[in-house]
Amino acid sequence: MAYRPTARVRRLMAPLDRLQRLNLPFAELLGVVFVSADKDRVIAELTVRDALCTRPAVMHGGAIMAFADTLGAAGTILNLPEGAGTTTIESKTNFLAGAPLGAKLTGEATPVHRGRRTQVWTTRITTAEGRLVALVTQTQMVLDART
Repeated sequence: MAYRPTARVRRLMAPLDRLQRLNLPFAELLGVVFVSADKDRVIAELTVRDALCTRPAVMHGGAIMAFADTLGAAGTILNLPEGAGTTTIESKTNFLAGAPLGAKLTGEATPVHRGRRTQVWTTRITTAEGRLVALVTQTQMVLDART
């Protein structure tokens, strides 16, 4: 059975610990590793492997978008009221460079807007050499807590 911390424990838990304890199967499938997190910034890494590539051996655009979407959603989760949820309702990606097989990518998501009903996050995806691969802006809907 998965560990589910109580509401009080979640409030006291460091943001990075909270993200690392979430059950995010798709993020795990992608290979996303959260390395830093707070309410104002989420940073994660991902190594480009063959299963995420198109041909010729560069990361598929959909995989890049999924990496960014995971970070923007994670940032939103850290800013939600107790019991609320989130879902992506819009995403726009500018692809600026390829990410070759074996590259270690870093994604950094920061908030543009944190409202009561929506949040907007921008994620920069870069290579270890600092080359900008993609810039993603997404809107997250805040879902009310279920009663």
